[in-house]
Amino acid sequence: MKRITLLCSKYFFMLVILFLSLAPIFWVLMSSFKTYSEINSSALSLPSSLSLNNYAAALKYAPIQKYFLNSIVIVGAGIIVTVIFVAMCAYAVSRFRFLFKPVIILLIAASLMLPAQSISQPLFSIFTSLRIFDTKLGLILVYSAMGIPMSFFVMLSYYRSIPFALEESAYIDGAGFFRTFFSVILPLAKPGLATVAMIQFINIWNEFYFALMLTSGDTARTIPIALNYYMSTFANNYSALFAAVIMTITPTIIFFIIMQKQVIDSLTSGAVKG
Repeated sequence: MKRITLLCSKYFFMLVILFLSLAPIFWVLMSSFKTYSEINSSALSLPSSLSLNNYAAALKYAPIQKYFLNSIVIVGAGIIVTVIFVAMCAYAVSRFRFLFKPVIILLIAASLMLPAQSISQPLFSIFTSLRIFDTKLGLILVYSAMGIPMSFFVMLSYYRSIPFALEESAYIDGAGFFRTFFSVILPLAKPGLATVAMIQFINIWNEFYFALMLTSGDTARTIPIALNYYMSTFANNYSALFAAVIMTITPTIIFFIIMQKQVIDSLTSGAVKG
């Protein structure tokens, strides 16, 4: 009886968490198909029809296509740069002893506690001097640098979960350092790298502060800035606003579904263990 009670409690708790997580998304999705009068009359009712007029209005009155393209370019480049740097740096730190290794780890850890606001003015001055203000390159550099510390510790833990005997076997068979790293270690580290990519995707796609501070026009601004644009443009048109919200969160959901297996494998393999 006690076991059944615990099992029911567990599933009830899971259902509550699932409801709290999905209910807001479902409500926004349903509201994106409603007319303005339907939202005002009953916020919890279902839409009378599944019309795409609200999505058309969101695309018509705001440059969402350009912001989407900016986000895709910046996110893709940011993920690639972070994964390449972290894959090499974390491996070297996890496998080798060298001078100032503890200091390097401490400095990377300290950067996690650095507030974004504290580096705003220096970044603005540097970007202006280098003429990369309001450019995609500037945002890519910022997001890659900010993503490296957390990604570094994720991959550091994952590399430590890979037995060193595999590398010793490769060395005995005549493989060099680079052959061992690219042919033995990296294939085993794919789940960890997928976790890093997932974290970077979510962080960059949803980042607002630097995207607003380091841009001044539509050239490099990303999706979070578009939502802020919608808040003023569609102040009296919540239907179009909800449609814009759905369009901005859909890529994150799709990306997580695609990477789900790799992320779960990394969690079960110790990628985020201390």
